[in-house]
Amino acid sequence: MIFPLRTVAALSLLALSGSAPAWELRLPTRNDALLRGEGLDFYQFVDRTFEGEKSNPWQGGQFGFVRNPVRSGGEIVYTRFHEGLDIRPTQRDGSGDPLDLVHAISDGRVVHTANVPSQSNYGRYIVVEHDWGDGPFYSLYAHLAAIHVQPGQRVRAGEPLARMGYTGAGIDQRRAHLHVELNLFLSTDFQAWHDRLFRDPNHHSLYNGLNLLGLDLAGLYQAHRRNDISASDFVRQSPWYFEVAVPGRARMELAQRYPWLLETRPSRTAPGSWRIRCTAWGLPVAITPSDSPVAEPTITALATRQLSHGYHTRGLLSGSGSSASLTRTGLNFIQLLTGF
Repeated sequence: MIFPLRTVAALSLLALSGSAPAWELRLPTRNDALLRGEGLDFYQFVDRTFEGEKSNPWQGGQFGFVRNPVRSGGEIVYTRFHEGLDIRPTQRDGSGDPLDLVHAISDGRVVHTANVPSQSNYGRYIVVEHDWGDGPFYSLYAHLAAIHVQPGQRVRAGEPLARMGYTGAGIDQRRAHLHVELNLFLSTDFQAWHDRLFRDPNHHSLYNGLNLLGLDLAGLYQAHRRNDISASDFVRQSPWYFEVAVPGRARMELAQRYPWLLETRPSRTAPGSWRIRCTAWGLPVAITPSDSPVAEPTITALATRQLSHGYHTRGLLSGSGSSASLTRTGLNFIQLLTGF
């Protein structure tokens, strides 16, 4: 649903003045090594060949820029972004298949089940919508062997959803794992955006992974365990990497769905531009209306780096140091993010 700007302002005040209700956040399998700081026992390894040496680092199963190392300027930089957590199984049957059940991380409603593994790199996957009082968040559970729920079904935190597997591209039995994400939802216009850019059909409606943008779920688990932080506060406190300005006529559906992203109240009329601060992978952490107009999406601020910004932004930006601009990939992403 799209709201008028005056409604956005009211929702923004509500989001800023009141805290979200208490909420429960559970791990999705019986593997709780993350909470003990035992990454080796929690994350599934990746196969890596770098500079002629083969290795199986568990660190590649973490969230963030943890894959595809390159050496640049005497420094090793990990250039491929991984949007979730790859959780290894705790038990297998006699043939080596995982037996772990996959559980809902919080109360919610199943909004999508994908039962044809060949139709996504996720293999079989499930999306669950969660309402914690600050806009919808979406957990995604992938590479499943079997799905035990249906779209529209209400689930409780800890309720079984599926069984862990190894469906999807590039995964074999020895690397069986659950890939889990927690995401913001980007746009109800996703299908039109997808049709403009891709020839392959979209089999997953609005719950295609391209329309869901992940946050650092491992970091949220740790922060929530320490001080019961809300998901919205966690997003707002995430370090930003670049700021992009888009014309004021952009739909900004994101600000309407997540009004807590707004730094200041918008007026009743469209601003000259919207300024969106994003993490390195593009997760919005703040949105500000501005009187200064722009004709097209423009980078207006960034965290400087000596190396290529492309390495640090999954190819959204080009340039280095204090100079950056949106790539074609970056422009397409911003168009989906903002509705420009």
